[in-house]
Amino acid sequence: QVPLRKGTLTAREREVMRVLAEGRTVRQAATKLGVSVKTIEAHKFNLMRKLDIHNKAQLVTVAIQKRILPLPTAI
Repeated sequence: QVPLRKGTLTAREREVMRVLAEGRTVRQAATKLGVSVKTIEAHKFNLMRKLDIHNKAQLVTVAIQKRILPLPTAI
């Protein structure tokens, strides 16, 4: 088994991160991506462990830093 590289996300983890960082709940993300709530929870757990983040605010911050979520523009 290949060890996980810290900070390296799969394409699906990046997609889950984007959807969650947009403000959707785990249930909403599961519906949007057509997977189960448990699958989203597993991806969320893995990406938060890989990135050493502990809450949604950090998830949004890292998503913006990694250009997974575009920086909001001023109105």
